[in-house]
Amino acid sequence: MPINLDNSFANHELALKLRSQRGEVLASNIANANTPGYKARDVDFRAILGQAITGQKTGSITATVTNEKHLPRVTSDGYETTPLFRVPTQPSMDGNTVDMPQEQAAFSDNAIRYRATLEFINQQIRSLRLAITGQG
Repeated sequence: MPINLDNSFANHELALKLRSQRGEVLASNIANANTPGYKARDVDFRAILGQAITGQKTGSITATVTNEKHLPRVTSDGYETTPLFRVPTQPSMDGNTVDMPQEQAAFSDNAIRYRATLEFINQQIRSLRLAITGQG
């Protein structure tokens, strides 16, 4: 029975990409905590991964990137990854919506989940290696 590596790692590859992008967005929020008028953003990880699992692709969105530092709106696989603005629980008087405890907790949670996904992929690779070679 042939092993299809694309099927084995496809969702995990997308999960790592999304976790990485979410980490960048959250780090940007933390870095701009004192910037007047800055609006906190986040990536809806569950919705995007749900699109991937059910096979729903956006297909109709085309975005023009004017700077290489802009985050992509759609992954190469066709999934919408636009960072969304976060609804503030307590915006500051200068219009900044970054809530540091919330951002730090989200960043830590995202980092832990990123690491867990890496560990899961490593375990799959170890299992495949064992199946192929018969050795651990």
